[in-house]
Amino acid sequence: MTELKERAARMKARLDEALQPETLTIRDDSKRHAKHAGRNGIKGDETHFTLTIVSAQFDGLNRVARHRLVNGLLKPEFETGLHALSLTLSTPGEA
Repeated sequence: MTELKERAARMKARLDEALQPETLTIRDDSKRHAKHAGRNGIKGDETHFTLTIVSAQFDGLNRVARHRLVNGLLKPEFETGLHALSLTLSTPGEA
């Protein structure tokens, strides 16, 4: 596995602490979106990610609530250049 860059490492630490996931996969998809019209002048890497998380913390939460939880945990990253997340979120029983 490759070493995580700065934003990805911060996201991993925050998600590990809050969700205690059984599985947490972070993939940087920024290069695929380099000419994406919605970037609005955002420069650099680590703007687009795909996250796969399996956590018991999602028990009893519907899909929207799970997404809100993760987006809320990563709010500081959105405020500093994170542009988009693609999320696959499940409980251990669903995985």
